[in-house]
Amino acid sequence: MALALSLAVALGSLTASAAAPASDGAEPSASARVALPETSAPVTRSGGDRGEESGGSGPEGRATADPVPPSPSARLTAPEPSAPVTHGADGGQGKGRSAGTTALSPPLTWTADSHIWGELACDHDYVIAKPPQRVPPPPHPADAGAWAASQGAVHGRDTNVRITVQGRGSDAVALEALRVRVVERTVPSGRPGAAAYSMADGCGATLQPRYFSVDLDAHSPLPRAMPAGRPDSPSFAVDFPYRVSLRQPEVLLVVADAESCTCDWYLELDWSSQGRSGTVRIDDHGRPFRTTTVEGLPHYTYRRPGGWVPMPTADGDAGTDG
Repeated sequence: MALALSLAVALGSLTASAAAPASDGAEPSASARVALPETSAPVTRSGGDRGEESGGSGPEGRATADPVPPSPSARLTAPEPSAPVTHGADGGQGKGRSAGTTALSPPLTWTADSHIWGELACDHDYVIAKPPQRVPPPPHPADAGAWAASQGAVHGRDTNVRITVQGRGSDAVALEALRVRVVERTVPSGRPGAAAYSMADGCGATLQPRYFSVDLDAHSPLPRAMPAGRPDSPSFAVDFPYRVSLRQPEVLLVVADAESCTCDWYLELDWSSQGRSGTVRIDDHGRPFRTTTVEGLPHYTYRRPGGWVPMPTADGDAGTDG
């Protein structure tokens, strides 16, 4: 009995010493620690560019998250740019994936210029929240982007986007389709201080692009191939698909009209080559294009040397009612 009692006291002492913290502050042994699960990094879904292979599924099967729309108070200025986007030397704004795990660049490059003043580089409107006395004269067409940015200008009535697509090598790349994605569509009301300013201050050189028209007011805007409409142009519209390579680029001119909305939008271009396919997003340096109606706004045109003057109305009278 005495032996059993001694064993019980000894076991109790060992248990107490194991449960008590180390006197020198040392960490308990690995066998005494309880491991907590690690928290995973937050996942951010982006509406940025994709060059991933479709893998047999259609473009509608690809996951898409549109950019966060701007607040209503910012509707009279261009949307803020998102993270910088590169689509030049590395072949595009996304990465294509092969059947394995190796990331491959899309076999094409593209550039986009949204400050094209119509088909003949003239007669374009900007909406600016400034009175005529504070708006500088229209710039040279080559400086339109910097001028518009300095004035917080938004494309009025239409946006003309000239897209140049080129292959990265001698292999042909088929351009399969072009889609329009509207991020946000609002009906503007009460734009105090805003006016439309016409850039019709002279025309530049002509272009020979593939011409597309888009109605942003439609519930599901679709790019429609159109004839260029000039005497030296083909009398028929040439729709997708097209073929590009390093020595054979294509120029697409997308004219997006807004008669009643302020619309933020971007384009998606489907491609295929050598058994691969994918989609690249075409936007304004990582942000959506923005187009707004000029309905109900004062409308000005520039007359040298007098400056901005009210544009004549439909009945021939000058006025500031648009």
